Amino acid sequence: MKFKFGLYFLLPFISAVAFNTSFAQNNEPDKTFSAAQEKRIGEIAADYLRAHPEILIQMSEKLQQEQEAKQTRGLKSTALEQQANILGNKNIPSWGPGDGKVMVVEFFDYQCIWCSRFAPELEKVIGSNTDVRYFFMEWPVFGSRWPASLLAAKTGLQVWKEKGSEAYRSYHNAVYGTGLNEGKLTQEIIEKVSGHIKFKQNTIDEINTTLKNINDIATATGLTGTPGIIVMPVKGATEENVTVFSGMTEAQNVQAAINKSRQ
Repeated sequence: MKFKFGLYFLLPFISAVAFNTSFAQNNEPDKTFSAAQEKRIGEIAADYLRAHPEILIQMSEKLQQEQEAKQTRGLKSTALEQQANILGNKNIPSWGPGDGKVMVVEFFDYQCIWCSRFAPELEKVIGSNTDVRYFFMEWPVFGSRWPASLLAAKTGLQVWKEKGSEAYRSYHNAVYGTGLNEGKLTQEIIEKVSGHIKFKQNTIDEINTTLKNINDIATATGLTGTPGIIVMPVKGATEENVTVFSGMTEAQNVQAAINKSRQ
């Protein structure tokens, strides 16, 4: 309301100047305002905005909301484009029925503190939605800073390959259950949690390829950090029934996204 009032306050001044200018110029429409008149209009507007700074705050908030909405639409669109790459890659760890009608996809790093905080939230969701298929996108974005991030991701993929979904889920939760993140996770802890699983020569290249594939999907989707969560129906997905969380969220929000995808 204040923003509209501000515009109504300024318009009479602008209109008066425009009328006087139009009258004086006699059929010279190319130059509506003189330099002096433009200066005066600017002074009036500046004075009013200084007296009512809340207008600038409202405009800034509206611009931010529009930018966030645009970004969300973009993430949904690219997530739809990447759906087949997720579903078609059997080397990406997953848990849940193969014929699940809804999919929840999480991009994470074991050293990410927000991913650590999201882990128990995801477990709440899984416990209430065992008919959903969950994809665990090992995305060690902190690998160059903390080598244990990369090791934990590779170990997880090895566990998935050798022991399957239940063992992988146990490993995933056990790593987060240590509460060690932001550089505190160590090789010794990873080996202990994984049951000292050994990498095999014939799987190393495949694991590296899977990590690259996941990174390509994350990048193509437009994610810029972890965690990143996508919820969508396996079939018939559209921008209206897809939800993308670019950052930490809570179980109730993921549940709402699942419910939307089921409709």
